[in-house]
Amino acid sequence: MSALRWGQGNGGNAAGPALFGVPLSFDRFVLPRQLRRPVRVLARLCGGEYEAPRFSATILSAALIASSSAYGAFLGGYSDSVVQGITARTGFAVDQIKVVGNRQTSEIDVLDRLGLDGWTSLIGFDAEAARERIATLPWVEGAAVRKIYPHTLEVRIEEREPFALWQQGTSVSVIERSGEVIAPFSGGKQALLPLIIGAGAPAMAPAFLAKIERYPELAARIKGYIRVGERRWDLRLENGITIKLPEDDEDQAIAELVKIDHDNGLLTRDIAAVDMRLPDRLVVELSPEAATQREAALSDKPKNLAKRKAETKI
Repeated sequence: MSALRWGQGNGGNAAGPALFGVPLSFDRFVLPRQLRRPVRVLARLCGGEYEAPRFSATILSAALIASSSAYGAFLGGYSDSVVQGITARTGFAVDQIKVVGNRQTSEIDVLDRLGLDGWTSLIGFDAEAARERIATLPWVEGAAVRKIYPHTLEVRIEEREPFALWQQGTSVSVIERSGEVIAPFSGGKQALLPLIIGAGAPAMAPAFLAKIERYPELAARIKGYIRVGERRWDLRLENGITIKLPEDDEDQAIAELVKIDHDNGLLTRDIAAVDMRLPDRLVVELSPEAATQREAALSDKPKNLAKRKAETKI
C-alpha cells in the first residue's frame, strides 16, 4: 500500500510519476485496486520506459478498420450478409439437405422455398422463416426445418390427405375430406381417387361415399359420382350406365339396386340408364343399339306371325 502512495515519504519536491506532463503524485491519495496496473503501464509508456511491440501500429490500424467496417455493415443492414459470408467460408456452408415426408410435394419446390445460394451459412440461416415459406406450398399441412451442424439442413413435411377429385366444368381439383381444395389435378396416382362432379358435391360426398363403400362390388364399378341440382346423386358406371338415385331413401335404393343386379345381372346388360327416382317402380333405359334392335324385332314380329299362319294353312 505504501508503494502506491505517491509522494509520501519522498519530500515535497520529489518527482513522482507523470502522465502527459501531469504529475500523478498526490499526498495521501491511493488509487482504486482495479486502476493501479493500467495506470502504471500507461505511465511507463508515456515516460519512455515501455517499448511497444513491432507492428503494433499495423495491428491497431487493422483493428480500427475492421471495427469501422463492422459498424458500417450494422448501420447499413448488411451484418447478416457479412456473418453469412464469413461463416460459410469457414466450414459452415449448407451443402446437404434432407427432405422427409413428402409424397406429393416436389423436392425442387422445397429447395426453392429454402432460398439457398450455394454459400448460405448454417449459422446465419433463418430456419423459422424457411419453415413459413415451405408451409405455403399447396400440399404442405405442416413443416419443420432443423439445422444439423456443421453443414446439413433437415426438412420434415406433413402433407394434406387427399380424399377425392372434384370436377367443375373442365377444371378438376384434388380436395380434402373437408371439401377444401388442395391443388389442381396433375395425374399420376391421383387418378385413383373417386371423382365427384357438380356444385355442392364436396360437402355431401364423404357421407354418401361411405354408404357406397358398404357394397364393394358396386363401388368398384363406379367411375363418377354426379351431384344433380344439389339435391340428389347420379352414379356413372365404367360401362357407361347411369344410375339415377332418388332424393330420399337413397340407402334403400342402393340396396335394392345391388339385389336386382345380383339376381338378374341388371348392370351387365345393354342398357343406358336405370332410373330409380320414382318410389313405386324402376325404369330401365335401353342403349341406342339395344333400342334399335328392339324396334327391329317389334316391326318384324307381325310379319313372322303372318308367315306362320300361312304355313299352318298349307
